[in-house]
Amino acid sequence: MKKIGILYGQENTFPPAFVDRVNSKGEAGVSAEAVKVGKVMQAVPQGYDVIIDRISQDVPFYRAMLKNAAITGTAVINNPFWWTADDKFFNNALAEKTGVPVPKTVILPSNVHPPDTNSNSFRNLEYPMDWEAIFSYVGFPAYFKPFAGGGWKNVYRVENREQFFNAYNETGQLVMMLQEEIVFTDYFRCYCLDRRDVHIMQYDPRQPHEGRYVKNPQAKTKKLMDTLNDYVLRLNNSLGYDFNTVELAVRDGIPYAIDFCNPAPDADVNSVGQENFEWIVEAAANMAIRRALSHREGKNNLTWGDFIINSVKE
Repeated sequence: MKKIGILYGQENTFPPAFVDRVNSKGEAGVSAEAVKVGKVMQAVPQGYDVIIDRISQDVPFYRAMLKNAAITGTAVINNPFWWTADDKFFNNALAEKTGVPVPKTVILPSNVHPPDTNSNSFRNLEYPMDWEAIFSYVGFPAYFKPFAGGGWKNVYRVENREQFFNAYNETGQLVMMLQEEIVFTDYFRCYCLDRRDVHIMQYDPRQPHEGRYVKNPQAKTKKLMDTLNDYVLRLNNSLGYDFNTVELAVRDGIPYAIDFCNPAPDADVNSVGQENFEWIVEAAANMAIRRALSHREGKNNLTWGDFIINSVKE
């Protein structure tokens, strides 16, 4: 029997719907359930062929457990090793290398020294920083946000130097990015599953959370939709994410990738809406079944992106 598990926390709608959908398909020799975590012993399997991870970003114990499961052959979605290493600033650099437009972005040292460091720890850092060159490159208004954050936490919109430094003084030990503002005419949030299935949703990040998914969206040109689809697939194939969302803002007809490091994206029916929810449940169930059926006992069943695969080949 091929066993699929889903690991989750405070979610109430997607995980049970996913389990029910997998089991309702009646695929011979395949079943799904909520992951049960008891004792975790090194190099001992957890008993799952596939695990969909929805919570380890918030629970370090789960991330360690998933790495152990992966090394014993579980296909963990998303790859816990890559997820641990990834960040939004690297994503932007990779996007440029894959030909996907992104806003101008710089990374900055934390405003407050990290633990167990002092001024000597930063002997290689030029100080004072060339703020004029940074501000000239990015421009104002700009967004100031954590390089490895999520959920719109600690995100600032700054319109000038004064606002920037006021925000910077509030960020403590966070490593932050200053990013060009893209004034957009259209904005999209796109699910991508298994690096092949794309669902494009019109989205408005300026609205309250519950109203961001646009109801009765206006039709867009085939050229724009094809470009969005292409960029989403390029990014996820490069990164190796099997479950992700990509946000793109359209300025002067050009889609810019704004945020595409969302390996546990919102899938709650109350925020994404019934139609989008139905798509993600169905696509996730089909992906998990495919991965279970192709599972190789005792082998490495993780997904590695083109960036890693091509680097190894070189």
